[in-house]
Amino acid sequence: MVSLEAWLALRSVKGLSDATLFRLIQRFGSPEAIQRTSIRDLVQNGLSSSVAEAIHRGPEREPLGRIRQELRLVEKGKLSIVSVLDQGYPRRLAMIPDPPPLLYLTGGWTQADDHALAIVGTRNATPGGSAFTEALSQNLASLGFTIVSGLARGIDAAAHRGALKGAGRTVAVLGCGIDRTYPPEHRALRKEIESNGAVLSELPLGSPPRPYHFPRRNRVISGLCFGVVVTEATSRSGALITARFAVEQNREVFAVPGAVKEKRHQGPHGLIKQGAKLVEDFRDILEELLPQLDPPFRDRLRTVEPVQPPSRQDLVGPEREIYEVLSHEPSLVDEILAQARFSPAEVMSILLTLELKGHIRKLPGSHYIRI
Repeated sequence: MVSLEAWLALRSVKGLSDATLFRLIQRFGSPEAIQRTSIRDLVQNGLSSSVAEAIHRGPEREPLGRIRQELRLVEKGKLSIVSVLDQGYPRRLAMIPDPPPLLYLTGGWTQADDHALAIVGTRNATPGGSAFTEALSQNLASLGFTIVSGLARGIDAAAHRGALKGAGRTVAVLGCGIDRTYPPEHRALRKEIESNGAVLSELPLGSPPRPYHFPRRNRVISGLCFGVVVTEATSRSGALITARFAVEQNREVFAVPGAVKEKRHQGPHGLIKQGAKLVEDFRDILEELLPQLDPPFRDRLRTVEPVQPPSRQDLVGPEREIYEVLSHEPSLVDEILAQARFSPAEVMSILLTLELKGHIRKLPGSHYIRI
C-alpha cells in the first residue's frame, strides 16, 4: 500500500517539482521506491545531488510538522488527499502529460464525474453572459454531465450555480490551497458545491492565490473534462489558457459567439476562427460529444429530458407585449416604460408577474433581462 506520508515527504523536498516527481513515479513506481533509490541512481535520473540527498535525508522539522498536520486533517475527515496512483484519482486527469501527483479534495469525486465538461470565461461577465452560462450549465447538468469551473467571479460562478440549479454535480478547481476560498465571497457557493460535487486543488495547504497558480490550475480544469466551453472572454482572458490546454490534451473546445464589436466576445470568436465548435445551445455540445460517450451514458441521454424553459404560450396580452420589449441584453426599467403603452404601475406589476413565471430576471440597477 502506497503511504500518503511518503508522498507528502517527497512533496516537501525543495527543488523537486511536481513534473519531476511524476516522472520519477513513472520510472520507479512509488514514492517509497524513490526514497529507497540510491543518491547515485537519482542523480543519473536527472536530479541534482542536493535534491537527491534531501530525498534520502527526509523532511526537516518544519515541513515534518506540516506533513503531520495534513495527515491529522485527513484522519479527522476534514479533507481527502489522493495520489495519481490511487483508484480514486480522476481517470481523465491521469491521462494528461503532467497530472498533479497529489490532489487535495473536499466534498467527493465520484465515478459519475468522469462525464465532465468545463465552462469558463471572464470574471467581468455581462448579465446576459451570466444568464446564458447558467442556463447552459443547468441543461448539461440535468442531463448528467458534471460541470467543472474555477470558482472565480463572473462566468465561473454562473456555471457552478447553473449546475446546482439543474440538480446536477459540479466541481471547482482552486488556484490556492484547499483550506482557503478565493474569492472569499464565494464561501457559501463553495459549501453548496461540496454538497453536490467536489472542490479540488493540487497545491499544498496554506498556498495563497498567487497569479502564477492559475494557469497551472487551468490545465487541471481542462484535464478533468471531455471538453471546454468558453462563453464570454476577452482576447487576453485566462479562459483562453484553459482552451489552449484543452487542445494540447486532445479535448474538445466549444465557444459561444456574441456581438462582433464587444471585447468580451473576442476570445470565443478567435477560438471559432481556429476551429472551435460554435455553441448556440446545449444541443451543439451533445452533437459533438455523442461519439465519445460510453454506451450506458448515451442510453441515459435518450431517457432524460433537459430542463425546459417556461413556455411563452402562456403569455397573452400585456405580458407578451412587455416580454417582447425585453431582450437577452439588460434593459433599464426607464427604457421599458418608454416603450410600453401601459402606466408605470401596470408595467411594474407585469414585470413582477413575468419574473415569477420564470421568463425574465431582475438585475441590479433596475435592469431586466430575458432568461
